[in-house]
Amino acid sequence: MSDTIGVRQAGARRSREAVLTAAAAAFVEQGVQAPVRDIAGRAGVGVGTVYRHFPTRADLVSAVYRHQVDDCTALAAHLRQQPIPAVDALDRWITAFVDFLVTKHGLGVALGSNDPSLAKLHALVLDELVPACETLLAASQEAGEIDRHITAYTLLRGIGNLCILGPDYDRGDAKQMVARLLAGCRRSDAPAPPPPSST
Repeated sequence: MSDTIGVRQAGARRSREAVLTAAAAAFVEQGVQAPVRDIAGRAGVGVGTVYRHFPTRADLVSAVYRHQVDDCTALAAHLRQQPIPAVDALDRWITAFVDFLVTKHGLGVALGSNDPSLAKLHALVLDELVPACETLLAASQEAGEIDRHITAYTLLRGIGNLCILGPDYDRGDAKQMVARLLAGCRRSDAPAPPPPSST
């Protein structure tokens, strides 16, 4: 009996991983609102299997991006330990966050959406990425580099809005605009940052 249970559990893990892989690919091509039927087809499973593992779209979206959120959180902790200016640590972290947003088609839109089905994704960002950003932002403010009126939530919300790509607005545009946003967050008496890269 235990062997049978083990086989079933292994099969369930494989189907769950197949769904996650398929969903990640579908989200890149179609955004996080990609049809569940398409995701199931890519994974080689039935629609019911997708819902058995992920009862809501928010469960699926959050699971797909969970490891990347974890990476961003870990990066913030790593950068805090580095012997670099606090504002440079913040800049490096935001660069990684922007890469996360602009390489995952539809995620920027999802984070800016009030769709209740994506509540878990919003909670994931609020619970993990906002505090991660806050630690770096606070250090930059303590160092006198960033305006103290800026909050981590407002900063990430602004970045998210700037990372919604479109036909005439690509990742290069998004990165330049985020660089300009950060420049505007600096204190007026802080040293001027280097101009945004065109790449």
